[in-house]
Amino acid sequence: MRVVLVHGAGGSPLTWSLVAPLLEAPGRTMTVVDHPSASHVDNVALVRRILDEGAEDAVLVGHSYGGAVITDAGRHERVRALVYVAAFAPDDGESIDDIIARHGRAEVFQTPATSSEVLLMPGAADEDWRRHSWDVPPATRAAASVGIRRPISEEIYTTPCGTPAWRRRPAWYVVATRDKHLRPDAQRAMAERAGAVVTEVGTSHSAPVADPHAVAAAIEAALAAVQD
Repeated sequence: MRVVLVHGAGGSPLTWSLVAPLLEAPGRTMTVVDHPSASHVDNVALVRRILDEGAEDAVLVGHSYGGAVITDAGRHERVRALVYVAAFAPDDGESIDDIIARHGRAEVFQTPATSSEVLLMPGAADEDWRRHSWDVPPATRAAASVGIRRPISEEIYTTPCGTPAWRRRPAWYVVATRDKHLRPDAQRAMAERAGAVVTEVGTSHSAPVADPHAVAAAIEAALAAVQD
């Protein structure tokens, strides 16, 4: 079985640096996707190419915007399950902006930021980390601080999703209950709509690095459920 991990907008493989080691197991292939957050269509195509290159069935895992990517890419015939981690799970014809408009903007987008990088990403100012991603381990924060800044294209927020993979694939959802980037009530609503098995963790939006064991446990639950 292959596990494909997709980071969010402006992020990097660092998102999964604490989760991926917990998932290593004999006979399991780990793929950490690195996309530039420039085009939703291109990001989906990238994940589908990865799936085409292997013979294994796969579980797709998405954090934040990465959830929109796996929602579209998950229609691939090799995908067995989807795991959303504080992530967007759009419906047919729905964009991320549509979801935000319906549920309201989260706190991080309602108050002035100390830098232009208000999301958890390399380059974010110290004050932003303290206000919105306070529970990120110091070592992970330090690694992110020397990373490359990644601009985010507005296009990934406005592109509508196709028929969502969660209509035909079983889904799991990790709700970050102290999330200030994506409202927890929006996460719960998307999880319910997708018929997902829900786990709640008391973290910021940065659940994969704030509570990697809980995130890994949700992924392992998905793997166990679909393993032949």
